[in-house]
Amino acid sequence: MRLYNRRELFFYLIITALAVSLFMVGLGFFQNNHSNQSQPPQDISQSNLDAFDNQELSRAIPVQTQSEYSPDEWENIYIYEELNDAVVNITTVVLAYNFFLEAVPQEGGSGSGTIIDKDGIILTNNHVIKNAQKVFITLSDGTQFEGHVIGSDPENDLSLVQFDPDGRDLQVIPFGDSTNLRVGQKVLAIGNPYGLERTLTTGIVSGLGRPLKNDEGHVIRDMIQSDASINPGNSGGPLLNSRGKMIGINTMIYSPNGGSVGLGFSVPIETAKRVVPDLISYGEVIRGWIDVEPLQLFPSLVRYAKLTTSQGILVSRVNEGSLAQQAGLRGGNSSDAVRSGSSVIYLGGDIIIEINGLTINNFTDYYSALEDTRPGDIAEVTVMRGRRTVELEVELSKRP
Repeated sequence: MRLYNRRELFFYLIITALAVSLFMVGLGFFQNNHSNQSQPPQDISQSNLDAFDNQELSRAIPVQTQSEYSPDEWENIYIYEELNDAVVNITTVVLAYNFFLEAVPQEGGSGSGTIIDKDGIILTNNHVIKNAQKVFITLSDGTQFEGHVIGSDPENDLSLVQFDPDGRDLQVIPFGDSTNLRVGQKVLAIGNPYGLERTLTTGIVSGLGRPLKNDEGHVIRDMIQSDASINPGNSGGPLLNSRGKMIGINTMIYSPNGGSVGLGFSVPIETAKRVVPDLISYGEVIRGWIDVEPLQLFPSLVRYAKLTTSQGILVSRVNEGSLAQQAGLRGGNSSDAVRSGSSVIYLGGDIIIEINGLTINNFTDYYSALEDTRPGDIAEVTVMRGRRTVELEVELSKRP
């Protein structure tokens, strides 16, 4: 066995220490690399990663820039960059009449729309395409297509427009859920206000269940109120939640001066879910109806007929052999009729005061109560018959 002198032993220990150090550095480098590859960036929340659970991401998340934004900013950026291509600009051509009463085309209104199907189906507001002779769709890259209206529902101010995407792989915004919204919840709106394409605004849900009358005179129930800035041109664009799902269709604003004052209203997506299948299949919404000739009460009629109520819908006549007659609804008497303008009113019939728990004061209430019904549904109808209240179950027919 060979003995080492002091000098040899010293060099031997130095070499051994260097080898151990190099080994430890290499091991740490490997572990750091492996950790960086397997762990997600710490500044992205799980809600961001799960934001589009029904869609494939169209691009890689730019890791090197994420630290520059707050989580809320990153959420806004991410949703906008993923979904703004699904928002289109809609312009129309309408017919007007010149001094010689000749029909001449002129520029109509403009608004926004949301691509909801890769076959080129767009959801928008009815007032955006109302009276349009031609409809033009402009995509995010500036390409313009001519579309056509495939269905309209004026009562909820919704319409569907379709164009031929010519083989393009269109971005689609998925439907969310508007049944569990909470006041204070964050919302985002994408649209084309004043022709400024694909503008993003954010805010919160300010109120729920708002009934508002549109330009057609129909009351749209359960509208979503938000303070996300909505201006002319935003109509028809999507209202999104923080997961990038559409929860409403931006429809109208309250404004004393024509600009946004923080009172925007959107048709809830649950309404769209109900009417879109009918619009695709039939071009209209198939709704339930009570087979009677209804008449809204008015003061002079109430006084003349000495009615016991001044609010409600008078059943002037019931269609012979109809479901309403089978349910026991009674119309007026032909021997007790009065004329109002060009109409003949038969007195003595039932007065409808409630349908499915909704108080009926006028025609607006009457149509609203039947708005989300279908032919074959059973409606709980309460009527005034003379001085007593009668409750009936009426099977609904198809609205004419």
